[in-house]
Amino acid sequence: MQMNLDPIALQDMVRPDSVHKSVYTDPDVFQLEMRRIYGRAWIYVGHESQVPRPGDFATTRLGDQDVVLVRGADGRVHVVYNRCPHKGAKIVPDGCGNVGKFFRCPYHAWTFRLDGSHLAAPLKQGLEGTSFCATSPEFSMTPLARVESYRGFVFASQAASGPELREFLGGAISSLDNFCDRSPQGEVEVAGGTFRVLQRSNWKVFYENLHDTMHARVTHQSSVDAAREECEALGERPFELLIMDGNGEPYEFWEKLELRAYPFGHGYMEGIFDPSAATRDPVSKAHFEALAAVHGEPRAREILGMNRHNTVLYGSGSPHTVFQQFRVIRPLAVDRTLVEIQLFRLKGAPDAVFERALTYANLINSPSSNVMPDDVEVYARCQQGNATRGGEWVSMHRYHGRDRALPDGMVSTNGTSELPMRNQFAAWRQFMLDPEDTLRADNQELRHEAA
Repeated sequence: MQMNLDPIALQDMVRPDSVHKSVYTDPDVFQLEMRRIYGRAWIYVGHESQVPRPGDFATTRLGDQDVVLVRGADGRVHVVYNRCPHKGAKIVPDGCGNVGKFFRCPYHAWTFRLDGSHLAAPLKQGLEGTSFCATSPEFSMTPLARVESYRGFVFASQAASGPELREFLGGAISSLDNFCDRSPQGEVEVAGGTFRVLQRSNWKVFYENLHDTMHARVTHQSSVDAAREECEALGERPFELLIMDGNGEPYEFWEKLELRAYPFGHGYMEGIFDPSAATRDPVSKAHFEALAAVHGEPRAREILGMNRHNTVLYGSGSPHTVFQQFRVIRPLAVDRTLVEIQLFRLKGAPDAVFERALTYANLINSPSSNVMPDDVEVYARCQQGNATRGGEWVSMHRYHGRDRALPDGMVSTNGTSELPMRNQFAAWRQFMLDPEDTLRADNQELRHEAA
């Protein structure tokens, strides 16, 4: 479908310190995002541990495209569109499982190797003398243009050209490194179940909120108050209440955090390096000892002392290194977003570390938690408010022009800066105004802000 969005209109939607509300509410903008952002960026598909054996598969979406992550007969991981080239039927249902030695379409039994290439079609004599060709890509399941795995995290791009994965992730790749380094074996695996939350809001709102340090003590006041009341009644502050109480820290705490922004919209939020994190409670101490046995105490303390939260991999979601989860963001419509929370086990770490991560996921990120519904509610209110005639622009003014440029990105001068939001929309504009596959890790937009 042809979009009525010329480059001037797109460019005018993003100011240095604000964005037009139509970036959240216009269905045509959403459709163009699916082509120019999700159609070209490196997007997280899944983890290799989800498909350990040949024939294992897991379905997911890249933007508006249904795809299949599958382990091939050669042991390699492949990503193919979930479509039969015969009549276009979806070959495997949503979910995960094992297809055996080949894919088989449920409509007419065309079969395909695990890399998607054509294997067989019944009564093939009926195709003789036609333009059918078993070796032509037209008659195979189509693979995505590029697939790459980084430390077990599988990413795919629908574009044949563009930056390589490491260049695309930039400085945010260090969060994936710390995620895996917390395992004594240097590897993680998806474990437990997956929470799914349907949000009645645009996909970009979630990314903005991940580094919105101003909202926590306001939006989550009810859960903070409840946690503190329970702590007072108990006369102690157990882990379950501590993690809810954390949102109630004073503004001075949030102002001391560091916000990093990188090209392509990525970034992370980080506190001061905390060497005491390695041994301040029994679970952390056992974890530290397991790491120290492999790497030595200084390196183990360095790994666990990295105090990083809510990394943004723009277009993919947010890995959380401390509590071993990946919140995967899947846009469904201009006002509907699916969030999948994957939980990971650190191979070789004490069982208590995984149990603590389970507790965190259930209390903070589950649909029935005391915290997640707060965010989902305000996201929906943003969507509803921007549908009114009450104003045209969304403010991103905090500390604009006062953050510092770095060789590879920018860093905030105050932890309540809206630098991450401005950075995400600098990337958004770059994607949307560049219909050709010429994306580069250009820091010009970020440097312009610091000028």
